[in-house]
Amino acid sequence: MDAEGSNDGSPFASRRAGVLLHVASLPGESPTGTLGADARRFVDLLAAAGFSVWQMLPVGPGDSPYGSRSSHAGDPRLLDPGEREPGDDAEGPARAAFCAAQSGWLEDFALFTALAETHGGSDWWRWPQPLRDRQPAALARARRAHASVLERVRREQYQFHRQWQALRDYARMRGVLLFGDVPVFVAPDGADVWVHREFFRLESDGRPRVVAGVPPDYFSAEGQRWGNPLYDWERLRNDGFSWWIERLRTHLARFDLLRIDHFRGLQAFWEIPRDAPSARHGRWVEAPGRELFEVIRSELGGGRLVAEDLGTITPEVVALREEFVIPGMLVLQFAFDGGAENPYLPHNHVRRAVVYTGTHDNDTTAGWWRTLDRDGRQRVCAYFGREDPPIPETLVRAAYASVAQLAIVPLQDLLGLGSQARLNIPGKAEGNWGWRFAWSDVPDELAGAQRRLLGIYSRLPQAGAVADG
Repeated sequence: MDAEGSNDGSPFASRRAGVLLHVASLPGESPTGTLGADARRFVDLLAAAGFSVWQMLPVGPGDSPYGSRSSHAGDPRLLDPGEREPGDDAEGPARAAFCAAQSGWLEDFALFTALAETHGGSDWWRWPQPLRDRQPAALARARRAHASVLERVRREQYQFHRQWQALRDYARMRGVLLFGDVPVFVAPDGADVWVHREFFRLESDGRPRVVAGVPPDYFSAEGQRWGNPLYDWERLRNDGFSWWIERLRTHLARFDLLRIDHFRGLQAFWEIPRDAPSARHGRWVEAPGRELFEVIRSELGGGRLVAEDLGTITPEVVALREEFVIPGMLVLQFAFDGGAENPYLPHNHVRRAVVYTGTHDNDTTAGWWRTLDRDGRQRVCAYFGREDPPIPETLVRAAYASVAQLAIVPLQDLLGLGSQARLNIPGKAEGNWGWRFAWSDVPDELAGAQRRLLGIYSRLPQAGAVADG
């Protein structure tokens, strides 16, 4: 989409609105939300309310959505136990075809899972040296010894693929696009690094030599030390960025739209020495983002990526995003710091963008309002010309009214929930990702009220607007 919008058949060809909800936050009897009946019911709610996009967090296996143990695998905890195919006879040919097509990552991930379970979940660089260093004879012995676990993992991943495709087909039938999220970096203790050590900057034993993070910003005065290993970009370049291409190919086969989390790390990344006491001790290092996106455009096409371009954004980051026509993000909770030139204020919005009230890293908008200082509240009131604007409704309307082609509202803001429903606090190691809603939280009038608002702001789905994936 160009600066004035487009009619190219992409998901950004028309004005849309969507809802942000982590799959694990769905209701249900399982310990976490699943891809089954409650997911379909949520799609029904979106469609009834006039939303045409469901934005999700990453769906890979791991304790955090942004700490997946695989760039390709789905989280088996999201499987609906009542919708699994019953056994080998029913799933045989289809599962065999899936396993053959995905063998490039599936076999290594299955073995990694078996070894991680055998070693009590310890970091892979603490495994016995022959397994740590992937000596062929040791791997062959492990495959024989753990054949039953490997078969279980293959079955889980096939079932994830099957349930996912069923949900995606259902969403398409209801006119709803699935909007995914891929982190720039990967977990240090995951299968990707164990299998592809050559693409990461590691010590000889496999531990990261330098780690990722961000300098002090809105979320943390000390910055954030994420601990992810950093890429060996020269090795990736010499390999034609094939690891990145295959990673994105998996996600683009799963989603209609894909957000690149921490997009700015593909222009320059914050490099922190492994033993540094805090993220303050890092430095910016350039990445070959332009070369990477040229290969992505050549191999995978364009029009379906979104840049998470929050934080320390330089003209070089903006230039990279604009050269490859990738929409960025506008967050209304960030709009009321500074003056009238703040790019997040609605009058400064651009069409090639996704506007949010807040993201999964923010407090809910109701919680944000309650903790906003007096000056901040006065700026909000002055901007909207009301002494006591209803919150979060005022920011939800502002998102819908924005010229940005896509508006996304977290479900918590549609439900008017406070800080108790916050999903994540950046920099906090424990207690995140656990919030789930209940169907009793959803008022009967929600769908009708939202549909009327989306109609006012020209965000209802248009006939034939769901793009081919």
